[in-house]
Amino acid sequence: MYPNLLRKTAWSTVVVLSLAFVSCNRQSVESKQPAVERRNTAPHSAVGTTGRDAAPVQPGESSAATNRDAAVERDPDAIKALEAMSNYLRTLKAIQVHVATSRDEVLEDGQNVTFSGTVDMLAERPNHLRAEVITDKQHRMYFDDGKTFSMWARRVNYYTTIPAPPTLRELADKLSDQYNLELPVADLFHWGDGDSTAAIVGAIDVGASQIDGTTCEHYAFRQEGADWQVWIQQGDYPLPRKLVITTLTDPARPRFTSVMTWNLAPSYDAAAFTFDPPKDAKKIVLAEAAIGASQ
Repeated sequence: MYPNLLRKTAWSTVVVLSLAFVSCNRQSVESKQPAVERRNTAPHSAVGTTGRDAAPVQPGESSAATNRDAAVERDPDAIKALEAMSNYLRTLKAIQVHVATSRDEVLEDGQNVTFSGTVDMLAERPNHLRAEVITDKQHRMYFDDGKTFSMWARRVNYYTTIPAPPTLRELADKLSDQYNLELPVADLFHWGDGDSTAAIVGAIDVGASQIDGTTCEHYAFRQEGADWQVWIQQGDYPLPRKLVITTLTDPARPRFTSVMTWNLAPSYDAAAFTFDPPKDAKKIVLAEAAIGASQ
């Protein structure tokens, strides 16, 4: 899949005495517990179905039919722009990125409520990472020193470790597939490793746009289960600056949005990727997901 949009791009839940990861796209606000960090799923974001050059409605032709035709448009230049962004990301040895996020969760009555958060990540290819995730519900730290992956839930003071695979992309896949846990901004590692664009059935260039004062080109894509948009910085540094995803499999169509601020020349040392647990922190075992569990 390109990118990793149908995986849960959220941070997972630490439950007291175990790390059990469960989906909660639909949940009740009454289920909050102060001592437990609950899982957020990654809702996905909405995108228009027509491009700038969409054909006008002809006599006798319904607008719905026109929208269906526009939805399957696959602009090759939009695909090329996405591939160029991926190729550029692969050239970056080290990155530091701040991400402001908002995500919808769907209550039992079908109403969307929105939660905000931030991600601060430092990554060095192929296998070093440090990330801090702060949301309305949880505070997490992630570390990969090349040999060991560690996750620390600061608010409940639990941590867990597992052997780290050779690359950050493999780490993202292992956490998602084996533990039902999502690495923060995991799509960056999938984009940067050049996934096939074959899963994309709709692609349009929406036009120029400004993200935090930076001129970007705005693209909209469609694939099974999700509509998504990406704003790619114009010029010599085609970085993704904003991502919006809408989940189509839920009638409420929950949305996830992230706005990215980049530093391509970060200053750091090897100690930045090493986790030294606090003396009072409790180590627990990362629970493996049941075989066949929904993603």
